[in-house]
Amino acid sequence: MHNVHLSEVDHLPVDVLPIGTDYPPGYVLAQHAHRRAQLLYGAQGVMQVDTEEGSWTVPTHRAVLIPPGTVHEVLMDAVTTWSLYIEPDAVPWWPTRCIVAEISPLLRELLRTANGLAVDYDATGRDSAVVDLILHELRELTPTPLSVSLPHDEPFRSLCRQYLADPDLAVSNEEWARIANRSVRTFDRQFLAQTGTSPAAWRSRARLLTGLRMLPSSTVTEVASRLGYSSPAAFTAAFTRAFGLAPTRYVAHSGSDGGAQLRRGCES
Repeated sequence: MHNVHLSEVDHLPVDVLPIGTDYPPGYVLAQHAHRRAQLLYGAQGVMQVDTEEGSWTVPTHRAVLIPPGTVHEVLMDAVTTWSLYIEPDAVPWWPTRCIVAEISPLLRELLRTANGLAVDYDATGRDSAVVDLILHELRELTPTPLSVSLPHDEPFRSLCRQYLADPDLAVSNEEWARIANRSVRTFDRQFLAQTGTSPAAWRSRARLLTGLRMLPSSTVTEVASRLGYSSPAAFTAAFTRAFGLAPTRYVAHSGSDGGAQLRRGCES
C-alpha cells in the first residue's frame, strides 16, 4: 500500500497495515492520533516528531514507535516513510511513550517487502509470514537517544519549542529567566523539575538535534557554524558524545532538501 490514507483501510481485519507515503520537503503533518500503534520508519529524509512529552528526531533508516492514541505532529524533510499501523492487542509490549530505534538490515528489507503488499494481502500465506517476522523483529529494537523532553507548563514549553525551531548559542539562562519573569535560580529549579535537566544542558541537546536535521543538506562545517560552535571538531565531539556516532555517519544516509517553505498537511 502506497500513499493510501489510513482511514480508507483501518477497518480491514488484519493486525498490521503497512502503508508507505512520500512527503515533499518541509511538509508538516498537523497534530493527529491513531487508534493503532504506529512504527514510523524513514526510508529517506529526516523527521521530527513532537508530542506533549517531547521531541524526537528520526534520521534516515531509523524509526519512531508511537503508542496508540498519542497525539503527535511530524515535520517531514523530503521523507519517504514505510509505516506499520498495528492493532494494540497484537503488540501488548509496545512502549507507552515514543522512542526512536535503530533498524537492522533484516528488518529494513522486511519493511520494504511489506510496503509492497496489496491492500487485501494474504493474511494466511507468505504475506502473513512476512508480517509475523516483522512483529518478532520489532521486539529486538535498540532505542537510540535522539530526543529531548518538553515541559508541560508555560512559559517553559513555549521557550523550548521556539528554541527547537531556531536554536541560538547566545541564548542564556539569564535571558530565559527574564522572559519568564523569574529569578535565574527559581527558573533553573522549575525547569529541572519539568524536564529532568538544566536549561543549559537542554539547549545543548536541542541544538545537536537541530544539527542532525541539517546534516543531510549541509556539510558538518556549515552546521557547526550555523549552530555557533567554535569549530567543526567541537561540533563533532559534542555530537558524538550525545548520540554515540559521528555526524558523518548520518550524512551518509542524507536525502533532505531543508530549504523549503513549511506546508501544513493532514495525516496520510
